[in-house]
Amino acid sequence: MPSPSLDDLRRYAIARSLFKPTTLPKAISRLGFVQADPIRAPARAQDLTLRHRVVDYRAGDLERRYSRLAVEEDFFINYGFLPRDIHTLMHPREARQKWTKARWKKAQELLEFVREKGVVHPREVDAHFDHGKETNWFGGSSNATTQLLDGMHYRGLLRIARREGGVRLYSARELHPLPEDEAGTMDRLVDIIVNKYAPLPQATLSGLVMRLAYAVPHWRHARRDAWARAKARLPHAKVEGHTWYWPAGENPRGRRHQVAEEVRLFAPFDPVVWDRRRFEAFWGWSYRFEAYTPPAKRIRGYYALPLMWRDDVIGWGNLSVVDGKLVPDLGFTSGRKPREPAFRQALDAELQRIEHFLGLD
Repeated sequence: MPSPSLDDLRRYAIARSLFKPTTLPKAISRLGFVQADPIRAPARAQDLTLRHRVVDYRAGDLERRYSRLAVEEDFFINYGFLPRDIHTLMHPREARQKWTKARWKKAQELLEFVREKGVVHPREVDAHFDHGKETNWFGGSSNATTQLLDGMHYRGLLRIARREGGVRLYSARELHPLPEDEAGTMDRLVDIIVNKYAPLPQATLSGLVMRLAYAVPHWRHARRDAWARAKARLPHAKVEGHTWYWPAGENPRGRRHQVAEEVRLFAPFDPVVWDRRRFEAFWGWSYRFEAYTPPAKRIRGYYALPLMWRDDVIGWGNLSVVDGKLVPDLGFTSGRKPREPAFRQALDAELQRIEHFLGLD
């Protein structure tokens, strides 16, 4: 097969990620992983991601329907939502931070309490056990029972049953043994990464394979072999200074990768724009997530959403809701909004879709 051009790879990346909208379960299954973020500006990242891929998706649908879906909240390469069959590949985890016998005793007592109650709120657990305060991972102080719940969830003893007002409620997780095929399981986890983010520059894919330390810390030793196998088995080509990888059986030069006459505003963690290295290669400018940047140092805004027109990311938008109305604040890399009528119509259509998604219509 002739090597694809960078234009081929860009169109391929957009077309394969923005598949025809489907049901919520099918969209999550096809993505393999949906990254979560608690910031709501104007909606959470997981909702902003799913609205492009689920028919008539409304903000909060994932949280409202979560308990009825075969989906789990958990760590993968970062925190988010995964189909349950992928979730089971990673558990039970042997976390890098070893617990003392005393901490395991507390965990077992808490697990028995959760099993007795069925579903528990962290306040209920804290009131029952009153373990006091502990220093958390970023140096602050938080309830010891909250940290214990987090640790038990990560280790696969507990699962997130649902959320109430954004707060995670826990239930006991049914325990299963780890898959026996370590290499095969690692390859499947790598394929989930590739399926979601392809085509991927080699440096990005290598880094993501190393990030499987979050998903399977007990198999940290297996990551380098998994990376070596991925380089050997995945289709790849060198294009404009990067070696790019994509799933077997796909053709980045396929004629079906057509670009729609649409405007799209993406969450900062949407798979189309997630990899900043690929973003700069495709669109020639640097996009950064600035929510945690001091206001005086922000260039594009607190929660700037990349703005795509056809297959070109030409700017960004910060969206807010004031008195029940959507207020867009747009910026453009060229310094001005495109003047063509087709762009104005496509932009209006996207803003109307967002209003519907937010329930403002």
